[in-house]
Parts: sequence; C-alpha cells; structure tokens
Amino acid sequence: MTVPPITIEPMHSMYNQQIGQLLVHGFRGKFQTLTKLNDGDLALFFEKLFDHVPSDPASQRMVALQEGEVVGTISIKWKTLSTSMPTFPAWKNFYRFGKWNLLKMFIGLSFLDHKPEAGECYITDVVVHPDHQGKGIGNLLLQWAQNFAQTQPSLDKLSLYVADKNPRAEQLYQRLSFHTQLRESSFLSHFLFKEKKWSYMVKRLK
Repeated sequence: MTVPPITIEPMHSMYNQQIGQLLVHGFRGKFQTLTKLNDGDLALFFEKLFDHVPSDPASQRMVALQEGEVVGTISIKWKTLSTSMPTFPAWKNFYRFGKWNLLKMFIGLSFLDHKPEAGECYITDVVVHPDHQGKGIGNLLLQWAQNFAQTQPSLDKLSLYVADKNPRAEQLYQRLSFHTQLRESSFLSHFLFKEKKWSYMVKRLK
C-alpha cells in the first residue's frame, strides 16, 4: 500500500481552521488551565487570531499536508530591526469568548512570547496531529526550519523552549542535536500554566 506523500508548504488562510484545531492538541493543557475555554472555543480563538492579526514579517508558519489535510505545523521567528508596534485585534471579533477569558489568553500568549536575539531562529511552536505522530512529520518540520535558517546569512542557531513536564520532547530534540543551554524556573509560569520549569534548547548551525 502506497502512503500518500507529506509536503511542507507555507501557511495559507484556507488552513486557519485546521491549524486552530491542531494547536488545541499541542496547547490545550496550558490554556485550559488558564481559562474555561473548551476545545471548540480554544480552536476558534486560534483560528480568529490567524484571521484578524497580521503575521509578523520576521516570522514564518509552515504546514505539513497529506492529501489536503493539515497533519502538522511549525512556526519560527527571528530578530528584526523593525520598531512597529504590535497589532491588537478588534474586540468585536473575540467578544464571544468573554472579556476575562480573552484577557487571560492574551496574558498567557504574551508570557510565552520569546524575543529572539541576533542570529537566533526561534521555533515558536511545532505540533503534529496525534493521529499522525510517530511518522517522522515532526522531524520533517524541524528539518525545514534548519534548512531555512541555514539559507539566511544572519542566522546561526535554532532555539526553542520545552516544559520539564514534557521529557519525551526534550529527548527528541537532544537526538536532533539540540542542547539544553539554560533551565529556568518561573513562579508566574506555574501560576498561569501549572508548569514551573522550562528548558531553553539550542542547536548551533554555523
């Protein structure tokens, strides 16, 4: 039996709904600890972020596709000299989630945001659908990120954060030549997400 090929393609608005649902698989533990949003509302929140918040020009999201279905996604960003202010979406597009849930979601997203330093290609998120894990899709997405960074003269390393509650992911990244550069402990992270300890991992490229 021939397995349909998996392709890595740039983000497109037609995938917003599928990626919103996919991010729930990756982050429901964090954001359902923070809010009272169920899976459907959380997926819709992410979808509306993609619909109404312009993407940062110093960032790129890719999707892994198999027969038109989004089976994985990765997002990266890098340091930019731009001084533009962040864009906040209009309340009318998000009112259904409630002001308190919305405030907590944006606080959580702000806390998880990392500002890359010069030369750093930061992996904001990488998620593979549970039904497609163990098929090498995560490796394909990470390889794409490495290939991208290696074509940029200004970038010399990949980086990411892993929660200590996810040792399986940390072991995966170690097998891919990522090294733990720093272990951080945050009371605020514990308060928001019930995840106190994080590992900052780096892979040197040049």
